[in-house]
Amino acid sequence: MKEVTMTHAQPKQSQIRRRAFLGGTAMAVLAAAQASGGRAWANQGTAAAPAAAPLGDTFEFEITRTEAVWRAMLTPQEYRILREGDTELPRTSPNWNRDEEGTYACRGCGLPVYDSIWKVQLDKGWAFFSQSRENAVLMGIDGNPPAGMPDENAPPAMIEVHCRRCGSHFGHILTVDKATLHCVDGTSLCFYPAAA
Repeated sequence: MKEVTMTHAQPKQSQIRRRAFLGGTAMAVLAAAQASGGRAWANQGTAAAPAAAPLGDTFEFEITRTEAVWRAMLTPQEYRILREGDTELPRTSPNWNRDEEGTYACRGCGLPVYDSIWKVQLDKGWAFFSQSRENAVLMGIDGNPPAGMPDENAPPAMIEVHCRRCGSHFGHILTVDKATLHCVDGTSLCFYPAAA
């Protein structure tokens, strides 16, 4: 997976707010993980501890596609979020406040990632989950400073969440009201209602 550098000449105010929110809470997550000796990550249903090793170009995902295939199968917004790590505007995905029972799967490959029982309803504009399914996500360090924040004020890194099967970007790990949560771009997920 190659490193993607995104630049926005004039970020939208909502993007700045989310990036500032992400940046501010990323430091708290890193501090909590360090203070607990890593125990904060023990029951997160993840395939790897945070930043154990960067994914880099040597990690091979189960599902790989050419850029042309990704662009053909995703809308431009989906491509920016899943493949370039962009952030959706708040409250633009129907998944951010969905409260039905069911399963959320990766839009890039269909891997079931989150169950509705782990969804945390927050009025922030993105989908939040307390954990993922076991072996569903990988985490890595997102070293890009949040948009609109001067480099000297930016956190050194944020913890980014990816699909473990195709590498698609889902969002970031944050601490919100003392809870460690997956803050997910709803656009990165497909929702499948539970069978009646």
